[in-house]
Amino acid sequence: MQFFFDDHTLDTDRRELHRGPETIAVEPQVFDLLVFLVRNRDRVVSKDDLIDAVWDGRIVSESTLTSRINAARKAVGDSGESQKLIRTIPRKGLRFVGAVRTHSQGAEQAVEPPLPLPDRPAIAVLPFANLSGDPEQEYFSDGISEDIITALSKLRWFFVIARNSSFIYKGKPVHMKRVAEELGVGYVVEGSVRKGGDRVRITVQLSDAASGSNIWAERYDRALADVFAVQDEITEAIVAAIEPQLYAAETFRSRRKPPNSMDAWDLVMRGLSHYWRVTRQDGLVAQALLEKATAIDPNYGQALGVLATSLTFSAHMGWADMAAVVPLAERAALAAILADSEDPWAHHALGCAYLFTRRFEDSLAEFEVALRLNPNFSLAQGYYGLVLSYGGRWEEASVAARRALRLSPRDPFSAVFCGIAGYAEFVGRNYDEAIRLAREGIRQRGDFVGAHRVLTAAAGMAGKDDVAAVALQELRRVQPNISLAWIANQMPIMHEADREHYLEGFRRAGLD
Repeated sequence: MQFFFDDHTLDTDRRELHRGPETIAVEPQVFDLLVFLVRNRDRVVSKDDLIDAVWDGRIVSESTLTSRINAARKAVGDSGESQKLIRTIPRKGLRFVGAVRTHSQGAEQAVEPPLPLPDRPAIAVLPFANLSGDPEQEYFSDGISEDIITALSKLRWFFVIARNSSFIYKGKPVHMKRVAEELGVGYVVEGSVRKGGDRVRITVQLSDAASGSNIWAERYDRALADVFAVQDEITEAIVAAIEPQLYAAETFRSRRKPPNSMDAWDLVMRGLSHYWRVTRQDGLVAQALLEKATAIDPNYGQALGVLATSLTFSAHMGWADMAAVVPLAERAALAAILADSEDPWAHHALGCAYLFTRRFEDSLAEFEVALRLNPNFSLAQGYYGLVLSYGGRWEEASVAARRALRLSPRDPFSAVFCGIAGYAEFVGRNYDEAIRLAREGIRQRGDFVGAHRVLTAAAGMAGKDDVAAVALQELRRVQPNISLAWIANQMPIMHEADREHYLEGFRRAGLD
């Protein structure tokens, strides 16, 4: 669709804004905000509407929202004083008041095709509904769903969609065919959880996504302490229903070592609910909850592994001091493996810690163990690609990152995977593809610093000075401490030539 107003053309297919023959550089979130206002020009758009549409409902500060609105006005030659196109309606919101003509490209528009089915039974576990009547118990029903995903993921004959992509359907009506097409699966698991006192009721059903027919359903009424046994039963029943011949040989692989304390499990589920939101503040909350869990149960492998992962992720994002947190993360990861050597999170965490201490071969080995234990672990798959790219093996890295994207096609972390794939293409001197992937990562999460870094360096090396200048400005916004020295010292790039190549991209973009 193309929108024409004033002397501007807003092209949603090409994601471009033109003023006459001139292309206007627009940051992805600002572009999305502008498109949303133009599409909804027949009504006043509230700030909550904008946050839902542009930031997927994530918490956004007033200053961030105001800066994006100001940037949108500037991009179309408007201002807060004149408001000739974007008008503020006091105490109500915003409205696009310019005269607009539209042109639909019709058949020329690309329709996103359904994702192809893998060569294995592909399954998505949707978030179980919380029927407890208490919104504060959402983490509990989410935890049940997540544990079942983890258990199924360990079965190498299944292709299991990662938790975050399944969870985009949380609280929404489920259209089975749409889920199947968007996630590329043949089977869907749905359920509900009702927790009351020391009892829990879990209902679950398995459906054939193509036909919508029910394959298997069950209800479990148990004591709360039996919840781990219930999860094992559900997993076994799903395996038996989909691939009966695999049941005897493979079902034991889905069993995991349960924690010693229900309270510790409860804290880990709360921690994960924050970790998956991929923000600095949520990372701090997650770490505090996970530390409480490990204090209750010092031998809880998953709690230690997720804690270590959260610490290294904060350092990688530039939110925490690398030298301070990586030793803490390494100790927690080693303790996790000692507590439960079969837990994929533990090996993923140690792989991350080894990466940031430049132990590249040890890091690769740990990620390979994590993926052997859980072949569907999208986070480990993505970071495996990151280690390969930092080691200069960009082609293998690109394959790994794109596999992570397939395992979790709709996910806050898919922005991270786009950034990793983009960096791999940068290492391979494929700057246009690096720019495309970085922009896609930023479109999904405007605050993801890794994609901003890749976009800045790739645009610099490609000689796209205008793009590089805007990208560097946005990078400085999301990572104020960015500098050539930070990149040289903090980013674990194995080969000096690759490090110098990356630094040169930033120099050409104007970073000092």
